[in-house]
Amino acid sequence: MGKILRVDLSSGKIAEEEVKEKEFRKFLGCRGLGARYLFEVKRGADPLGPENKLIFMTGLLTGTGFPTAGRYDTVAKSPQTGFYGHANSAGFWGVDFKRTGFDGIIFEGISPKPVYLLVEDGRAELRGAGHLWGKGVHETTRILKEELGEKFNVACIGPAGENLVRYASILNDLNRAAGRCGMGTVMGSKRLKAVAVRGTKKVEVADPDRLKELIRETVESVSQNMLKMSLENFGTESGFDMVNAQGGMPTRNWQEGVFPSGDKINGPALADRLLMGNKGCYACPIRCARLTEVKSGPYACRTEGPEYESVGALGSMCGVDDLEAITYAHHLCNDYGMDVISTGSTIAFAMECFERGILTREDTGGIELRFGNAEAMVQMVHGIARREGIGNLLAEGTKRMSERLGRGTERFAMHSKGLEFAAYDPRAAKIVGLSYATSNRGGCHIDAYVQLQAFIGAPHPILPEDIRDPFFDPRSEDPILGRVVKETQDAYAAVEGLGMCKFLGGWMMTADKVAEVVRAVTGWKDFDEREFRRCGERIYNLERMFGVREGMNRSHDTLPKRLLEEPHPSGPAAGEVVHLEPMLEAYYRYRGWDQNGIPTREKLAELDLLDLPMG
Repeated sequence: MGKILRVDLSSGKIAEEEVKEKEFRKFLGCRGLGARYLFEVKRGADPLGPENKLIFMTGLLTGTGFPTAGRYDTVAKSPQTGFYGHANSAGFWGVDFKRTGFDGIIFEGISPKPVYLLVEDGRAELRGAGHLWGKGVHETTRILKEELGEKFNVACIGPAGENLVRYASILNDLNRAAGRCGMGTVMGSKRLKAVAVRGTKKVEVADPDRLKELIRETVESVSQNMLKMSLENFGTESGFDMVNAQGGMPTRNWQEGVFPSGDKINGPALADRLLMGNKGCYACPIRCARLTEVKSGPYACRTEGPEYESVGALGSMCGVDDLEAITYAHHLCNDYGMDVISTGSTIAFAMECFERGILTREDTGGIELRFGNAEAMVQMVHGIARREGIGNLLAEGTKRMSERLGRGTERFAMHSKGLEFAAYDPRAAKIVGLSYATSNRGGCHIDAYVQLQAFIGAPHPILPEDIRDPFFDPRSEDPILGRVVKETQDAYAAVEGLGMCKFLGGWMMTADKVAEVVRAVTGWKDFDEREFRRCGERIYNLERMFGVREGMNRSHDTLPKRLLEEPHPSGPAAGEVVHLEPMLEAYYRYRGWDQNGIPTREKLAELDLLDLPMG
């Protein structure tokens, strides 16, 4: 659309700003263009202070009608890690926002009182949100739709963001989450409750006839894809049994890798007991979202999910095999506005601290915070969001909690750079450990979506052809894995920059086909696979540069000692640990970074990034 909004919350001033086409060609949009604007934040700025920025940005393909291209990104300095933070979300909000005539919004300062931003067809205004403060995501959305009209789409925070829970998320379309890195926390610190949007403008494309052909070809191809069929049947939970069978399902705070009662909480269990139907996001032929209902009892709710990560974090990590309790806790996380991965992982860490006597019943207010206690797990979700009792400590996240408790807890505080891990144990697939350690935003599983090859053994079409097929043993620590991780991180940075879902853009399309879509949308006739990969590499290095500016180096590219020194006690991965350093050395060589993990001047010149300040 060529324009963004810049909103000064401190003064209430709103301005429009032009974005030149060359910026889109260089960074694509979403997390790429967001990272570019994040460099305006002063080095050392408090993530919860007025100098931090909160950036909403759509992708180059968002709203064009291409399958799954409806995503947007939120970018800020993370209150969890202190480094670059971003969270991506789907649904329909990104498209509805882009149709207002803007590609993104940059929020600056702190509002003196709660507000929300209204954007409708080229105009924007701040309105008071005092009547919304303290309310959950679902009620906030309902009230704004009643006030503004059903056609408005709402992205908002819940009480967790208002209470500055370090891992608060932003929710849109009720249950679609920009979940990781505390973007909802930054939004709460700015007293920004919601962004309500409605647009009728058309997203123009250069070659609509060719785009229609590509859309038809893609939908036909996806309909025959085995991954699509699996997701359609079981959603993201389709991977649970495969990961569990290989010893990669984190159990009881990563003390084990096989969850014995997995058949109670896996995809078939969800389908048999709770499933009401499925749904998809904008222009999505995959439709992986699960509509579920717990019909009665203390955990009665109607919701979307739980997803694979919800079941891993709130289920196996906590030793809980009560699917209804997991579903309810997942529902609460969405309504409170909290990242379900960090929530469950932090509760699991607290459970181990309790069982080791580091936390006591006096600390927990009498709660038996033991593995397998579903009721205690649910109680902790409430306590964290409200910052009540021991929940006030857990709201700080695993890293800060461990730093306060001491007593050797850092060995089993499961995070990288302050961001808790997703539910894949690297001792069962070593490449996952390298991807966790080198993620710019911390313990992230989707910066490099290597699980496709590592646990499922399927081809990865977005990668270069010579490393596209599964060729390595999951236990392998071959240096070539450094290249696989590097290429995957770059490709997915570009896919997200375009505003596409990684299920389609990474797992079902080749890079040359994605480049063809970009040409049809933009008219950039010479945009090819090489430029697609170069854009992704540029985005990933740009994000790393922000981290380096804030103090990131090799010492941060690591894993907890539990993964490096404590062999898996049983199961298919018994006896395994992650030998990270040789893989990390190779990764830095493939990246063109120095041995301290810092991009070299030659690499920055190659990627046309020398004009950006390092601080």
